[in-house]
Amino acid sequence: QVRVVESGGGLVQAGDSLRLSCSASGRIFSPYSMGWFRHAPGKEREFVGGINFSGRSTEYSHSVKGRFTISRDNARNMGYLQMTSLKPEDTADYYCALTKRTIVVPTAIDAYEYWGQGTPVTVSS
Repeated sequence: QVRVVESGGGLVQAGDSLRLSCSASGRIFSPYSMGWFRHAPGKEREFVGGINFSGRSTEYSHSVKGRFTISRDNARNMGYLQMTSLKPEDTADYYCALTKRTIVVPTAIDAYEYWGQGTPVTVSS
């Protein structure tokens, strides 16, 4: 059983920064890449960004590139989503997910095997 838990969400104002954390625990026997997704009301869940196992490769959606940064600490089985210059349209539930694909970071939802329960981020204008 693999457990994924996000934390760090909250209510912020436009222009603020926020850092989300992702903790992975349990029966993790193989390397994994980590992806971040978000789901806003009335919209489909979308890929925000991801990082491969080595940390040398990252991918970001166009809407967050240059504002969000993903990192990871493999020794702690932790991942982070640093969000800056937040906008009201960034308001969503944010999810961390793990995939056994370790070279290229996949952007498709169905590529990820393990998901957290999400943490809400609200950006007020």
